[in-house]
Amino acid sequence: MLTLESKLQSEFGIVFNDISLLETAFTHTSYANEHRLLNISHNERLEFLGDAVLQLLISKYLFKKYPKKPEGDLSKMRSAIVREESLAGFSRQCGFDDYIRLGKGEEKSGGRDRDTILGDLFEAFLGALLLDKGVESVEKFLNQVMIPKVEEGNFERVKDYKTTLQELLQTKGDVSIDYKVTSETGPAHAKTFEMTVFVNGEEISNGIGKSKKLAEQAAAQKALEVFQKMKGKGQ
Repeated sequence: MLTLESKLQSEFGIVFNDISLLETAFTHTSYANEHRLLNISHNERLEFLGDAVLQLLISKYLFKKYPKKPEGDLSKMRSAIVREESLAGFSRQCGFDDYIRLGKGEEKSGGRDRDTILGDLFEAFLGALLLDKGVESVEKFLNQVMIPKVEEGNFERVKDYKTTLQELLQTKGDVSIDYKVTSETGPAHAKTFEMTVFVNGEEISNGIGKSKKLAEQAAAQKALEVFQKMKGKGQ
């Protein structure tokens, strides 16, 4: 397997001047915590920065690409493009999942394929690239990796699992659907939320996301899967 530096150079034409930035971007908190004596930095601060530049550049692209779309539609498209699931997919597409440094426990529990970790990794890489080479290099990278998928129309239609779930259940009459936060983890600037969905007071499923809205969508998506399985069994 190529080294990360070789991969970035051969596939994206990116050569980091400060390799420590790249190493930090690919270091999960679990790895840093297991090697505290080495005083290793993890990627949460870079993730914060990468999220900001990603929002800016995708907003700029959509604004220019769709001059007739209203603000609400642009916001929905941006949300679909930068949501956790999408960013994790771009990390996999780039092969970044092979290079992230995880703690032993996180590795054993499947962290290398977890959307939360891979989405954060993609943002952290953007943050490192911004500091090392500037916003133009970040924009060039996004044009190589993300924009072609947007051009294909992959994000034109935003999947709203909450609305789909509500419409499905209300065909049977009045139904109470409630979403409740069951846990919050992580620092203030990079929290992860777990949300549970209740139908008529009965717990159905839960979901995880980097915002309450994303966690609600994840919980609703899993609830739909539950009800589809029940339907398949004739319940």
